[in-house]
Amino acid sequence: MILVNENYSKLKASYLFADIAKRVKVFQSSYPEKPIIRLGIGDVTEPLPPACVEAFHKAVDEMATRETFRGYGPEQGYEFLREAIAQNDFRKRGADISADEIFVSDGAKCDTANIQELFAQKLKIAVPDPVYPVYVDTNVMAGRTGKNTAGRYSGLVYLDSTQENGFVPPPPETPVDLVYLCFPNNPTGAVATKEQLAAWVDYARANKALILFDAAYEAFIRTPGIPHSIYEIPGAKSCAIEFRSFSKTAGFTGTRCAFTVVPKELAAYTQKGEAVPLHPMWTRRHTTKFNGVSYPVQRAAEAVYSREGKKQVKATINFYLANAKIIRKAFLKAGYDCTGGENSPYIWVNVKGGKSWDFFDRILHDAQVVITPGAGFGRDGEGFIRVSAFNSRTNVEEAMRRISAIL
Repeated sequence: MILVNENYSKLKASYLFADIAKRVKVFQSSYPEKPIIRLGIGDVTEPLPPACVEAFHKAVDEMATRETFRGYGPEQGYEFLREAIAQNDFRKRGADISADEIFVSDGAKCDTANIQELFAQKLKIAVPDPVYPVYVDTNVMAGRTGKNTAGRYSGLVYLDSTQENGFVPPPPETPVDLVYLCFPNNPTGAVATKEQLAAWVDYARANKALILFDAAYEAFIRTPGIPHSIYEIPGAKSCAIEFRSFSKTAGFTGTRCAFTVVPKELAAYTQKGEAVPLHPMWTRRHTTKFNGVSYPVQRAAEAVYSREGKKQVKATINFYLANAKIIRKAFLKAGYDCTGGENSPYIWVNVKGGKSWDFFDRILHDAQVVITPGAGFGRDGEGFIRVSAFNSRTNVEEAMRRISAIL
């Protein structure tokens, strides 16, 4: 008799964005004449940088002749891309990361879930609240939690991220084994200072814990002195794995390319307390279960680091940040407190004591704009909404005109 993984039954009825899609579909079927503007899901809208498109075309042409055709590539990623990443994203910022510590993949979302396979079943796991739902749901699927009660799963340690702590939670007073951190943060848009990240690195080293650091939005950081990588913090190579993505940096959401950094000095432990290096373990997992990102996509990603690519990526990021400024300004003018939108494409809005889903429905029905209810990111997200700056300038301006008119 084939048995199912019963841990799936612990999951909430549906994924946050599936809930949103259902409500939007009902509204559209009832009011087909009312055009909707979407500022909810974090999908990009601007095209790939021209430098990436040119490299993409050239690489596809290479696949068209026997002399330059390529079949299976290295599962960890081609050396040309791994070296470009190591040099531009890390060594230029003072972080001593080598090319062979980088593993190219098709998405940070996949990697943050797949990395769990390296670790024992019974771990004490800490997650921020509010939190990117994938961190929690994949641990539920893996059987590392109990049931969901009052919006939280037993077996997890929740790190309250509130306005009082600037949505940057401090380390807990008790030891944990695995910690998820994301900065610039999704959903709150908050950023962490060097001092705040150093406190987490010190905590992890003291407790032989591991930090899973999601830096998917680092390209949006504009405030000087804010770390782009946890490896800018001394000691982090011994206690942290970092995840990056080209999705938001260069518009690769539909192209798929990301990478994970697993330093060679990083270790976990056996039950007897013996240190086990994680780099060879992840190498084995990655090469066993993944056949690599396609050659044309990796050439396109490499072009992000070219002189023209850097200029074009910066221009696109600045475009989204200008959208974020428009959104933030409109909500502040209407009397709503906001976080994010300055070093992040997300604006986290306090709805002044209201319920997140009620505010979502009001904005959808009265303004025909889709945002994301904060309650979908965790119990501490109740009373907030997340607004995405990923859209055209025309749509953002129209959306905020509509929203301002009803607030």
